[in-house]
Amino acid sequence: MKIAMLARNADLYSHQRLVEAAVARGHQIDVLNTLRVTMNITSHRPEAYYQGEKLGKYDAVIPRIGASITFYGLAVLRQFEMMNVWSLNESVAIGRSRDKLRSLQILAKKGLGLPVTAFAHDPKQTDEVIKMVGGAPVVIKLLEGTQGIGVVLGETEKSARSVVEAFRSANVNILVQEFIKEANATDIRCFVIGNKVVAAMQRKGAEGDFRSNLHRGGSAEAIKITPEERSTAVRAARAMGLNVAGVDMLRSNHGPVIMEVNSSPGIEGIEKACGKDIATKIIQFIEENAVRGKTKTKGNG
Repeated sequence: MKIAMLARNADLYSHQRLVEAAVARGHQIDVLNTLRVTMNITSHRPEAYYQGEKLGKYDAVIPRIGASITFYGLAVLRQFEMMNVWSLNESVAIGRSRDKLRSLQILAKKGLGLPVTAFAHDPKQTDEVIKMVGGAPVVIKLLEGTQGIGVVLGETEKSARSVVEAFRSANVNILVQEFIKEANATDIRCFVIGNKVVAAMQRKGAEGDFRSNLHRGGSAEAIKITPEERSTAVRAARAMGLNVAGVDMLRSNHGPVIMEVNSSPGIEGIEKACGKDIATKIIQFIEENAVRGKTKTKGNG
């Protein structure tokens, strides 16, 4: 097969592993810097160019689109879809997962466990929002944040109010969520491929940090998850329409609650923690499912 991978940094561990796995299984894979792809958008013959050269036919595309370039990255991915290239994760599904508010609304509609979450526009409603999620401490999240950036713990009513009002005065959209104290600064990352959790790890935050992201200095180890947690992860990925996803959840007193569904999950942490070849599993999924010229987006917008 001929595979394209949309990624800005070909040297990242995850991208190198995907290339290694594809080549080992006899495929040709080209890593394309997403921001250097240009598009000729026409009604009958959509085309894509890379560094001035027209791109040929691909059987599949692996989108590894960073959060900071979501808008342009999704435009490029849609162009590939218009060219009938099968996508590992489709543009509509990635767009859903990148919008924190929209993704939570979709998950709530499907009846999946979530932390109590509130959203408001008017800074005057700050006290109401904090009360809605059970009072301090509360977690305040930027809608555009990623890798733990833009996530703040408001430990008291006063500090929470100050943070919310500061963000809103800067015209920044935020969510306010209940703080799951019993999670003890740990979360679970389930790596879903297709309708199966292929690996799971528990991440613990650095000393004194309630966030468990590995990018923030956290640590990880393999973990055995419960059938309920496994089902929750698979259902969350399916609700987003994602074939490959990293589903992050907390263990609360009332069962697993989903924090985020990541459409471009990193491979390094979970491969090293679990000792599993995740990259090859992704390439095998592409082999089993990519049908050239049969791209049809499953999302309804």
